[in-house]
Amino acid sequence: MIVAFSVAPSGPPPDAPADSPVSSGQVSDSVSEAVAAAVRVVRESGLPHETSSMFTSIEGDWDEVMDVVKRATEAVGRYGSRVSLVLKADIRPGWTGQMAAKVARVEQHLGGDQA
Repeated sequence: MIVAFSVAPSGPPPDAPADSPVSSGQVSDSVSEAVAAAVRVVRESGLPHETSSMFTSIEGDWDEVMDVVKRATEAVGRYGSRVSLVLKADIRPGWTGQMAAKVARVEQHLGGDQA
């Protein structure tokens, strides 16, 4: 299966004091550090993956992929009091290597042109 997911924290971290700059909104709204924590989990999994500006895709069997998504979500949870997870799955048992193969099939129809 291939899962494309996006995970981001919101709110102050669970252990942030009420008067901290994080809790009072005096710091950046950037979630890049939290996203990096999630991507690190994905990379360390050893499963095929790709990260873009909006989603990270990962390929493997159901249990492998969902375990990685869970651990990535938990990693992001350290950065906020809530976590938002968006997940899209292509479940096709018995097929592997489809992250690259699906793109190759589209490119074949385009005649190899990359606009």
